[in-house]
Amino acid sequence: MFKKYLLSVVTFSAAIFLSKAQLIIEPQSVDAVLVENGSSPILEGSAILGNEGYFVWGGSVIRGEDGRYHMFYSRWPSGPDKDNFGDGWLTGSEIAYAVSDHADHGFTFVKVVLQGQGKEGRSSAWDGQSVHNPHIQRFNGTYYLYHTGSTYPGKQPEGSPGANLSRRNLIQQSQQIGLVTFNSMEDLLQGNINRSNAPLLSPRTRVKDGDVLHPSPEGTKTKPDNLIVVNPSVVRRKSDGKYLLYFKGNQYVPSWRGIHGVAISDSPSGPFKPRDEFVFDVRDEDGKLASAEDPYVWYHEESDLYYTVFKDFTGKITGDEPGLALMKSSDGIHWEKPENAMFMPLSLELKTGQTVKVNRLERPQFLIGEDGLPKVLYAACSLNPLNEKKDGSSFNVQIPLKSYYKKGSI
Repeated sequence: MFKKYLLSVVTFSAAIFLSKAQLIIEPQSVDAVLVENGSSPILEGSAILGNEGYFVWGGSVIRGEDGRYHMFYSRWPSGPDKDNFGDGWLTGSEIAYAVSDHADHGFTFVKVVLQGQGKEGRSSAWDGQSVHNPHIQRFNGTYYLYHTGSTYPGKQPEGSPGANLSRRNLIQQSQQIGLVTFNSMEDLLQGNINRSNAPLLSPRTRVKDGDVLHPSPEGTKTKPDNLIVVNPSVVRRKSDGKYLLYFKGNQYVPSWRGIHGVAISDSPSGPFKPRDEFVFDVRDEDGKLASAEDPYVWYHEESDLYYTVFKDFTGKITGDEPGLALMKSSDGIHWEKPENAMFMPLSLELKTGQTVKVNRLERPQFLIGEDGLPKVLYAACSLNPLNEKKDGSSFNVQIPLKSYYKKGSI
């Protein structure tokens, strides 16, 4: 099954992206084994990053000035006396740091580098509760660690629009995007960082039928940055040197779905100005935006195209089943869905030859080589449904990629 999938990727790359060229990305086998653990088997191996006593989530990796590979990832406490997975990422997520001599395996935990400011006595800060979903980039010799932050705004007054929201949902509706910068990994380890005191990007509209914190006036038209802005991905635009920050917002039509927008700045540290149009604009049969999240965007110079891979909840974007979907763009603003948009289904091929179905495969982040080609995919993963679990069974998986750009007629 997995081998057939790889062939479909090659066919798709040749036929869709350019009529006389091919961008080919082939996921390779993962250095892990499936270990029986009662009724809940687990994956173990050098390409699996987990922390005992924690849920581990998405990891973003960069090659440092020391030639090593540096991962920034989310984690939060697990255990019978802790919040379940579905609540814990909001109430207790922190950003941890791991390092390896290898891009696709061997990452080991070093230290926690960012927590909610409430841990330092500033619970009322915009990111006082938790920090989550890091995205690391390096521009002009400076490291930029983009992330999501949340706070607990306190119980809302009786009769107010947010009065019926639980503590968890009040925190969820406070999510915004922030930034940490530092000059070297040594500075990071010594705590010599610059942390934003205010969000880098905040929602412009707060539209939802009922149970909403600080709602927009009635009749407000929903913008992409609605209710929340999360899951940042940043790329420098080749044409004018501006920086594009992609983000997810929420829309309720009437139930929840993830939508996306882009904000633009002259500097990687902002200020970023969000545009009004939706990006990755794929519609369901009823004309509503298909639900997605976790975009990772990069630019490939030889093809002069931007690409994104993100999570498709329903299969409406992949055109097949839920998994990781792929789109392309010539300007970073207007995106096209190819005929075959499936990048990767919810399965992993192990070096043992075994194919393992997974329940979660999301927060895709790539290591991009100097040639603009993806070298490794880093993804948050679990074998089984997570929301009600307290067992810390999520992990980060490192998937090597074979990528190349082939010129010539097809």
